[in-house]
Amino acid sequence: MQMNSPTRPLDCIVFDCDGTLSAIEGIDYLADKHGVGDAVSRLTADAMGKTGINPEIYQQRLQLVRPTLKEVLTLGQDYFAYRVLDVMAVIHLLQRLNKKVYIVSAGLYPAVVSFAELLSIPRAHVFAVDVSFDSDGNYIDFDKTSALVNNDGKRLIVAEINNIYPNIAYVGDGMNDLSVIDLVTRFIGYGGVFYRENIAARCDYYVKSLSMCALLPLLLTAEEYLQLLPSEKTLYTQGVASIK
Repeated sequence: MQMNSPTRPLDCIVFDCDGTLSAIEGIDYLADKHGVGDAVSRLTADAMGKTGINPEIYQQRLQLVRPTLKEVLTLGQDYFAYRVLDVMAVIHLLQRLNKKVYIVSAGLYPAVVSFAELLSIPRAHVFAVDVSFDSDGNYIDFDKTSALVNNDGKRLIVAEINNIYPNIAYVGDGMNDLSVIDLVTRFIGYGGVFYRENIAARCDYYVKSLSMCALLPLLLTAEEYLQLLPSEKTLYTQGVASIK
C-alpha cells in the first residue's frame, strides 16, 4: 500500500468497535460462554464478510445467546482487556489535535458505551444497538428500530455526523462498514484482527498491522505531524514502518 497523508486536516475519526478497536467480536465472545459459539460465529462471519448485517441475523444470534445484563456490562470490560495494541495512545493523540472520535457499532450499546468510556470517548459519541432486560437482568429483546441492525445503518449514522463534521475518516473491518465508503473523506479498512480479502479489495487503504499506530500516517497531514510531541512522533514513525 502506498502511504498518502491527507492534504487537509480531518475533523472527525469514526471507528467500528468489534474487530477494530477491540480484538473480539462481542456476540461471538458471549456465545462461547453459552456453548453456542460455533453457530453464532458462522452467522457473524457471514454478516461481516459476505451479506452484511440484517435484522434476521441479529435476532438469530441474540436468541441463541440470550445474554444477561451482567454479561453485557462485563463485555465492556472484556472489550477493553482485548483492546487493539496502541489504541488508547492513538485516540488520545487524535483528541489532543482536536479531532472528534466516534464509535459506530452494531454491537450491544451497554457494552460498547462502557468500552468507549474506558477509552475516554464520550457517551454522546457512541452509536450502538440497545437491548432490554427484565427486572432480574434476563435478556428480553433488542431495539428493532435501530438503524444499525441493517446493512445501511452505519451509512445513515455517518451521514448525520457528516452534517456536523465535513472531513471524516472511517475505520472498520466488515461489510456493513463499507456502506459509508463514498460518504467519508477517507475510508480505512482494518484487517489487523480479522483479514477479509473481499473487504481489502474494495479499500484504497487497508491496514493489516496489529497496532493502531499504522493509522496515523493515513490520518494526519504533514503539518499535523510537526505538532506531535516526541513520544507521538515515535508512535507515528512506528506506524510508517508497519505500513511499509
